[in-house]
Amino acid sequence: MIKSQRLNLIKEYVFEHESVSLEELVQHFDVSMNTIRRDVKDLVDSGVFRKVYGGVSVNHSTLVVFDERKDRNLTKKQEIGRLAAQHVQDGDVIFIDSGTTTIEMLPFLTEKQITIVTNHFDFIHQAKPYPGLSIFSTGGMFERKTNSFVGFQSIELLQKYNINKAFIASTGISLTNGVTNSSPLETDIKSTVVQKSSRVFLLIDDSKFDRYALTTYCSLSDIDVLVTNSMPSNEYIQYAKKHEIELVTPD
Repeated sequence: MIKSQRLNLIKEYVFEHESVSLEELVQHFDVSMNTIRRDVKDLVDSGVFRKVYGGVSVNHSTLVVFDERKDRNLTKKQEIGRLAAQHVQDGDVIFIDSGTTTIEMLPFLTEKQITIVTNHFDFIHQAKPYPGLSIFSTGGMFERKTNSFVGFQSIELLQKYNINKAFIASTGISLTNGVTNSSPLETDIKSTVVQKSSRVFLLIDDSKFDRYALTTYCSLSDIDVLVTNSMPSNEYIQYAKKHEIELVTPD
């Protein structure tokens, strides 16, 4: 395993467990103590983690909210981004939602000729080198916690676009509360996109099932395609069949 891959996996592991010992990392990743010490030093130096006695923990005091979330379940999000991008064809007009999963579509879109409407600040910035991607920003107020543009200006602009495919994210989904989000400022934008788009793709990893956040922006039945990293429980499979929701997984 190359170092960059191992660092990503270590970040995921520490984020999941909050605090781990160096010995635990050695055993879990089957590498030497010297290798783990060097890897942890790189992560501590970058500000992602902080050293504790005999180990390392999440550095909650310095992490920006978006940057903390983007490293959680990263390999799962990368797989979801790859699967979702397979549904994009040249000539499409798509919406890319804010979130740490939707941005993982970008590496698989760079050779396409498409129009992208988005409120995702990082996506706009990172898509700049690829001339085949025509980018339209929703504008509005910049929300630092989510690295996204929000506000009534964004909603008014979205009302004018004809979007044939929307790729949206969620803090959590459940059969009772639907598709939810933790940022009320984004809720109206997400609801508008669902209403305006011909086909709606929901991108979530398996940690988001049976969870719900502050606001509901659409019913689960409003989703056309659910893209995730593993097959959900039978309860969700039966719901998807009943409401004609396509399930896309690597399996």
